[in-house]
Amino acid sequence: MKQYITYMTKCLELARLARGATSPNPMVGCVIVNEQGEIVSTGYHHKYGENHAERDALLKLDNAKDCTLIVNLEPCSHYGKTPPCADLIIEKGIKKVVYGMKDPNPIVAGRGLKKLTDAGIEVIGPVMEEECKKLNEIFIINHTQKRIFTAMKTATTIDGKIAAYNGNSKWITSENARNEGKKIRGFYDAILTSSSTVTADNPEMHHKNKIILDRSLKTDINSKIYKQGEIYIFYDENLSPPNNFQNIHYLPAPVKNEQLDVKYILQTIFDIGIRSVLVECGGLLNGSFLDYTDKLYHFVAPKILGDNSGKSAFDGKKIEEISQTTNFKMEEIKIIEPDLLVVYSKINLKNL
Repeated sequence: MKQYITYMTKCLELARLARGATSPNPMVGCVIVNEQGEIVSTGYHHKYGENHAERDALLKLDNAKDCTLIVNLEPCSHYGKTPPCADLIIEKGIKKVVYGMKDPNPIVAGRGLKKLTDAGIEVIGPVMEEECKKLNEIFIINHTQKRIFTAMKTATTIDGKIAAYNGNSKWITSENARNEGKKIRGFYDAILTSSSTVTADNPEMHHKNKIILDRSLKTDINSKIYKQGEIYIFYDENLSPPNNFQNIHYLPAPVKNEQLDVKYILQTIFDIGIRSVLVECGGLLNGSFLDYTDKLYHFVAPKILGDNSGKSAFDGKKIEEISQTTNFKMEEIKIIEPDLLVVYSKINLKNL
């Protein structure tokens, strides 16, 4: 199957073009080659509700008979926003289908491949399965574990500080790093922050969905963060919230150990229909979310605060032995001059 790696790599490149635009659907790219191995059409799933990658590529061709179709995810076999891709592949006379991974969605889960095989189409795969799974890790967790995918972003000095003892934090990282951080926000359905961050920094955090944990309802409704997007405010269920505004929704949550219940909040967000969230907040809340974090984006500035009273990136967890640490594995290291971005994924993630 080595001969298909180049084509599958192209599928993954195409799929990434729509990162952040396809949720709750996966990112999918498609390449169609003729009998001589020449690429005759490409496509990808541009946006949720629009054509799937296979349909996008096939509809560009007048004749696809005896061609080979390469796609990073098993073609769908059911009616959703669009008709089944497997049916169109059969209709167009495709001779061979090469897939990257099976669809974890139980609605599909092998049915697409079976439909193709039953129609006499040669099916080959999986090809580059690990790379394909990594691309759609959010989609996979949503369907296999029935929960939200949680990522966290933080920026620290070399010694792990996010602010001086008095809260001053502008700016630890460079403008280049901050711009990269804004780009990362776009990968996720929602961003989540705390009332402390809203009060201290008054950030705008442009995004279609924003979640604020405001236990005591202390934030000013005129803060910049409330001016744009759909806002979900979680508060102590024992309090009486103001009336909902057009774009602001108040959601009660139980309190545990003087903090809003993180597990409850993540489940509620998932039930709303949000499939992934990026946490951006201070050390105490970061510490509360660590057990539930799938991915960590850690920006490191080449600076040392050198002050034990400075504010740490992860706080509030008392351990006595190294064996009790929260463990991650390193996925990627990226230099964003003059800073560094290290991307981690969780080892032994606690299930919701």
